Amino acid sequence: MRQWQIWAGAVLMMGLAGCESIQKMADNFPGMSSVGTVDSAPTVKRQVPFPVDTYAALSKTGTATIKGRLAYQLTSGQTVYGNREKVSIAPATEYSAEAADKALAGQRVEPADPRAQAYTHMTTTDANGYFTATGIPAGTFYVAGTVALPGGQGRSPFILKQVRVKEGGSVNVELSR
Repeated sequence: MRQWQIWAGAVLMMGLAGCESIQKMADNFPGMSSVGTVDSAPTVKRQVPFPVDTYAALSKTGTATIKGRLAYQLTSGQTVYGNREKVSIAPATEYSAEAADKALAGQRVEPADPRAQAYTHMTTTDANGYFTATGIPAGTFYVAGTVALPGGQGRSPFILKQVRVKEGGSVNVELSR
């Protein structure tokens, strides 16, 4: 049910914000393989073209803050927190919704249009998985990352949440799976 709510929100917010692709997010996580991550899948072609007008209407910076904690729960019940992991924050658009859907399904989407990169914000977690990103414009965003699994067992599946933030506002996201 929760995943359905995320996608329903994405459909409602499609025209309101722009996004670097979810694949760009995934490309920032070297070694993504196994356990349902996107590197283990063949690359699929995008069906949604880059929405030039949507991106042209977006702000690249703002006064909002997105913070949270990146974590993955193992089948044993143990929680592993992202230690110095990259977290990507990208505006939600029809372009990114397609890539998010495929990434969550374990598919690898062809690289995003380079023009989208200026709209994606990157941050890094601390040793306990906490992260903070400032200078975010108001809008709806996909926040995404993966966690290194213990014992060199690869990486967690792709973890993605959708959040909405107001100008000057702050939102806290539990980026976990």
